[in-house]
Amino acid sequence: MTEQDIIQRINAARLLPVVVLERAEDAVPLAKALLAGGLDVAEVTFRTAAAKDSIHAIAQAVPEILLGAGTVTNVDQLDAAAEAGATFIVTPGFNPDVVRHAQSKGIPIVPGINNPTGVEQAMSHGLKVVKFFPAGPTGGVPFLKALTGPYGDMRFVPTGGVNAGNVSDYLGISQVVACGGSWMVDPKLIAAGKFDEIRNLTAAALSAARAA
Repeated sequence: MTEQDIIQRINAARLLPVVVLERAEDAVPLAKALLAGGLDVAEVTFRTAAAKDSIHAIAQAVPEILLGAGTVTNVDQLDAAAEAGATFIVTPGFNPDVVRHAQSKGIPIVPGINNPTGVEQAMSHGLKVVKFFPAGPTGGVPFLKALTGPYGDMRFVPTGGVNAGNVSDYLGISQVVACGGSWMVDPKLIAAGKFDEIRNLTAAALSAARAA
């Protein structure tokens, strides 16, 4: 799958669930809940020790999910994610070493930025899509709108502070590919095994996103 194919899939979904899994055994039920709610993309973060095993489990059991690895901050995590079956990488910041490593391996990467300098770093590496993070604390919709002005060719995935109440505002910006968010995959719901609730929240979030 090419980078363009991956971005088109994420763009079609309009939402990129940011998933934190403490236990790998929750990975497949969570992925199936997302699919049942209508979403076929997900980002499993390297915030826990279960990340690699969780990615591997989903890649093997639920191949319908376009699966990325998030919160990747070094090349070792990137290699682990790729080995486990992640098809794209998302990072919280812009680390040139990680970006170059991903490009050398042919793995699409969406690095995090929150200012003009970050956008220009991404451009200098030939990137067309970046994560706007943390979106809310950085300035939210008004700041992102201002950022799109001088960078008309760059596209964004706002993440951090995006929720059911403001997702449509972000998606109303033409250069936004999709919004990253965790409200539909709350770790407390995952830990409690409330996958039916996750399915319902996902369906509601998707409905709101696609109406934007």
